[in-house]
Amino acid sequence: MALQAAPAPAATEKVMENAEDAERARAPAARGREVRGFVLHDGLLDPAEQAAMMEDLRGVIAGAPLFSPMTPHGKPMSVRMTSAGAVGWVSDRRGYRYAPLHPRGTPWPPIPERVLAVWRAVAGVGRLPDCCLINFYAEGARMGMHQDRDEADFAWPVVSISLGDEALFRIGNAARGGSTESLWLRSGDVMVMGGAARLAHHGVDRIAFGSSTLLPRAGRINLTLRVAL
Repeated sequence: MALQAAPAPAATEKVMENAEDAERARAPAARGREVRGFVLHDGLLDPAEQAAMMEDLRGVIAGAPLFSPMTPHGKPMSVRMTSAGAVGWVSDRRGYRYAPLHPRGTPWPPIPERVLAVWRAVAGVGRLPDCCLINFYAEGARMGMHQDRDEADFAWPVVSISLGDEALFRIGNAARGGSTESLWLRSGDVMVMGGAARLAHHGVDRIAFGSSTLLPRAGRINLTLRVAL
């Protein structure tokens, strides 16, 4: 199904103040298949849409370059990242948090309309995201099991877009430990984490480096759209 970039919201478009408002103004969402509460839309973006989105992201990265975050314990992450939107996600010795400025002190670029069109298609809520976190996985990069819990209200979903090389994605439980399930995410796949799955642990064990030709030098781009504030 072709996904067209939606027009920017008019100035009179209501921004939902909380999840209860969003429930009352819930938008119809595209249907996907459920995996342990996560809703996966296989191949939602076709190759032309993926290439167009990558062009948009190159503009974002030119204005807010990728950087290498560090955990509060002083360990560097294997992914590089940046953000778009009102706030961006950062990590350093002071902790994990959302910040209004890029580490170099400049505002984050706006979230591209093509990316917002995906949120509108699958999130099923009336409010738009405040943050689009952009993670770049080079060869050997991974993401340990974690929860997305730096947001103000966990009732909002998180929408993830995969571009480039395939990634072995692991889904766990709200509490650490227990059984897990893994699946390969491919370029153009979109996943929604909401409801009971919103605080499930998840991570990326590895990427199949060179499995996609979307990025000239291979690698994976993952976008996560979040209502952060």
